Formats: sequence, C-alpha cells, structure tokens
Amino acid sequence: SEIRQVFLNIILNGAQAIEKEGLIKITTCREDNYIKILFEDTGGGIESQNLKKIFDPFFTTKAAGTGLGLFISQNIIRQHKGQISVKSQPGKGTTFTLLLPVTG
Repeated sequence: SEIRQVFLNIILNGAQAIEKEGLIKITTCREDNYIKILFEDTGGGIESQNLKKIFDPFFTTKAAGTGLGLFISQNIIRQHKGQISVKSQPGKGTTFTLLLPVTG
C-alpha cells in the first residue's frame, strides 16, 4: 500500500501539471538488482529553482497543496531501500525515476 501511495502521488502531480491535454507514460524495466520505474508527463515542467526543493516538507506551488506528497514518497522509497529522482524541463514535462531493489 505504501508503494501504491507513491505511484498515486506521482501520477496525481503529473495529471495536475497537464493543463489541457497530455500524457503520463509509465515504463518499467529491470536493471541489475533493481526494478526501474519511470513516470514521464508532458505537463509544464518544474522550474529549476523549485526542482531543488520538491522533496522538502511543506514545499508546494499549488494553492491548495500541503507540500507533503513528494516528501512522504521519498521517505517511503528510502524505507524500501530504493531511490527516487526527478528531471524536468519547463514547458516540456517531468520524469520521476524510481529504483526499487529486487528481493527474494
């Protein structure tokens, strides 16, 4: 349920970033001992000054946002011994990359 929450947070942020029409593409693959999951959206992108703060608690650019979604998501991924990163270009979209270890 925690990983589902991370996925929903990232997908919801991507959907909110798309103003009229756009795409959210989810891609998965295995890289060594990790599952790599990419969430790519065609939204407005994230300004570089905000990109450095998006995982900070209570940071938001939304009028009704709490600024906790990505902070919580990062903590969940770290608890699962994974990694989360983001790349973005204003006007071109955003890509979140998750790496989660394969167990068992």
